[in-house]
Amino acid sequence: MTIDTSEFRKVMGRFATGVTVVTTCNGQQRQGITVNAFCSVSLDPPLVLICIEKTSLVREALRRSGFFAVNFLHAGQEDLSNCFAGNTDERHLRFCDARSHTVATGAPVLEDTLGYVDCRIVAEYPGGDHTIFLGQVEALEAREGDPLLYFRSQYLEGQPQPQPLKSLP
Repeated sequence: MTIDTSEFRKVMGRFATGVTVVTTCNGQQRQGITVNAFCSVSLDPPLVLICIEKTSLVREALRRSGFFAVNFLHAGQEDLSNCFAGNTDERHLRFCDARSHTVATGAPVLEDTLGYVDCRIVAEYPGGDHTIFLGQVEALEAREGDPLLYFRSQYLEGQPQPQPLKSLP
């Protein structure tokens, strides 16, 4: 069975995700990209994975640097998410005017987010039109707040409301 890419995107859009910005450095230049293909992999050792499109400039920066931070966006940070998703000078030259600092690896950690994991790349795998990077967590922090959620190609306002389950005939 051949899977149509637009239908695949439509079906996968039914899975609500949090929104992150993955950051790294290309020399002194900070780089970042909005990513929702992120998950934890292991507790011991603490491992996470991110998926980055092969055509992304950030992919090569990740390979060169060997590290990344995953920054968890909170509700109200749609503009930051959109900026890091765009192909603009604001993103590439000005890092979306985002304030950041470094913690363990040298990856930029964004200020005022729900939290972050700062990771050293330990493996990379092919994943179709993406590259899967496996990172070992070297530092982390969690903060209070509501997450920025993405569902059906749009940000969710407020918390999702539970829908009653339909019984099967």
